[in-house]
Amino acid sequence: MDSSLALAPAPRRRLLPGLIGIGAFVIIAAAGLWWAKWSPYGNKLAELLSHPVWSGGVMLNEAGAARSAPSLSGAWAFTKAYFDDIWPGFLAALGIAAATETLIPRRWLLRLLAKRSEARGSLIGGLCALPSLMCTCCTAPIAVTLRRDGVPTSAALAYWIGNPVLNPAVLAFLAVVAPWQWVLTRIIVGLALVFAGTALVARFADRTPHREIELPPVRTVDPREAPVSFGRALAKLFVRLAPTYFVVIFLTGLFRGWLFPIDGTAVEWVVPSIIAAAVLGTLVVIPTAGEIPIVLGLASAGVNVGVLGALLITLPAISIVSMAMVARTLSVRVTLAMGAAVVGSGFLAAGLLWLLTR
Repeated sequence: MDSSLALAPAPRRRLLPGLIGIGAFVIIAAAGLWWAKWSPYGNKLAELLSHPVWSGGVMLNEAGAARSAPSLSGAWAFTKAYFDDIWPGFLAALGIAAATETLIPRRWLLRLLAKRSEARGSLIGGLCALPSLMCTCCTAPIAVTLRRDGVPTSAALAYWIGNPVLNPAVLAFLAVVAPWQWVLTRIIVGLALVFAGTALVARFADRTPHREIELPPVRTVDPREAPVSFGRALAKLFVRLAPTYFVVIFLTGLFRGWLFPIDGTAVEWVVPSIIAAAVLGTLVVIPTAGEIPIVLGLASAGVNVGVLGALLITLPAISIVSMAMVARTLSVRVTLAMGAAVVGSGFLAAGLLWLLTR
């Protein structure tokens, strides 16, 4: 018998476990996203189309008013309200992260995301983010897992930032309840931040360029061991990230009055209020679409369009909570550089919205 024929089935035996793992990953990701994101946001959009008025208040106000003193009761009220809103998304994100770590062959993952340039990595990572519809905190565990698996920094950053900034559901909500200039500003500056800003941060701030990453051995998937591996990875992610999540959100609620003191009085201080919106909007944490009631409320109070433009980008993009969750894996240097890029995009959005509304 020809020895080449005898060896022919081997590639199929190596391919089948990977396909099984990919299939299991798709089922877990689709089920989690349908439960936590796709179905609720589809219902929300249908509601807005039938009655185009945003319902629901500003969650930050659960912790107190702007410039209010720290309050333990306010911090707990905010923490509880925040977790009541985002826990399905956070659980779905942990499940997707664990499935990514245990079910997708690592070499296949890197063949998709480890491109030859930072720009191409950002492009693929940003495109992969579009169906997820996650806020910055919920997408942080997945970004951490991608980077720990060897995915280049540009792709991990683009996935992390692309989820909240280019969230198709939020863009649809904005298109229904807000002026078209807001939507266009969010799209233009969001595209620049996700596909160019992340590439620049990866190129100039990352000390381990993705070109140095070698493809690791193929990670096979044994259907008999997969449930145990998945459960173990899920537990590790929860233990590693949930305490940071809880503590930083509680502290955000505690110091809400100082972290985000912007209210109707920003009408009186144009330039300082734009700077504050760009910087503080980058730090404060909100759930998905939480920027919409904030910006609508400030607009009705007569706040200048520069503040509105800055908050349209900086509020959803990242937060001090999500930065705390990813800093250990992405590095403090890269995380701070990404924060600076978000602040810069806030200034860009402020200028663009001012031009569009002249």
